[in-house]
Amino acid sequence: MAKGKLLRIRRGAPATWGEALEQFLCWKQAQGRRSRTLTDYRKVVGLFFRRHPEAWQGGGKLRAAVYSFFGESIKPATYNLRLAYLRQFFAWCVREGIFAENPLEGLKKRRDEGRVVSLDAETLQRLLTLPDRRTFAGLRDYALLLLTLDTGIRPKEAFSLLPGDVNLRSLEVYVRAESAKTGAARTLYVSPVTAEAVRKLLAARHPAWKAAVPVFCTENGTPLSASTWGDRLEMYSRRLGVKIRPYDLRHTFALTFLRNGGHALALQRMLGHVDLSMTKRYVALTQQDIREQHALASPLNALLPRRERVRKLPQPHDHGPGDKKRRR
Repeated sequence: MAKGKLLRIRRGAPATWGEALEQFLCWKQAQGRRSRTLTDYRKVVGLFFRRHPEAWQGGGKLRAAVYSFFGESIKPATYNLRLAYLRQFFAWCVREGIFAENPLEGLKKRRDEGRVVSLDAETLQRLLTLPDRRTFAGLRDYALLLLTLDTGIRPKEAFSLLPGDVNLRSLEVYVRAESAKTGAARTLYVSPVTAEAVRKLLAARHPAWKAAVPVFCTENGTPLSASTWGDRLEMYSRRLGVKIRPYDLRHTFALTFLRNGGHALALQRMLGHVDLSMTKRYVALTQQDIREQHALASPLNALLPRRERVRKLPQPHDHGPGDKKRRR
């Protein structure tokens, strides 16, 4: 890791990390970065320096702060997010002559295997009976469950949907670029049952709510948050006796889509993946399904008598039945 020596080689260089962050964000905004990305930069850089204000002094204090910050017990995804944003910030600091070298050079991303859970049909059927559709919250939860299971939309993308993003006649939902995680807009296609649930939800909205109030909101018209949705699923999980997290619904959509014959490239587009790396993980999981189904359903199972089937081949170190006699 680089030394991270602090320099003041140009006049007018920011005196504090807060000033540097504001200049950095202005530079990123000029590059056309989305407001959501700028917010993430502010959050990560601010978190680092609030925990380690001494890091701005550079040198050994900066190195120690980096070691401490990235030595925390956090998920690989969180680690990689912090690394990406801070690396960009310190690279800018180097270009501006604030630091001699980027203190994050040499740090590598952590491999994120993630947690892929597929819920069975019986569990999903029971889950869909739990929301009380006589209430606005229950109607919203039911529609959001259907939409996620039907399209694999990310929770935050769903929370950002506005009434104008939904075309019930053509059975389409439009994820705007500023709402998409990858910054790329996409159109999702929904089933009639999902469209009907969303239609009923929109019909239940308060007349005073404007078009800027999201489709999936609270009873007061405020945007639904990740924590609120997580709490709602936690409540349903307790009643089911099965732990269900928001992303489990997305994973279930992906795996079921492939198991039902969907194409991997189509799945990539629907999920909004920038490449096939994550999609391939779903494909790999369904390959195990194929292996198990082949073992159960191969035509040879019916053609060969059970006694003629070879369940296990002898290993190279195994001896045949006559080996012991020959060795005596």
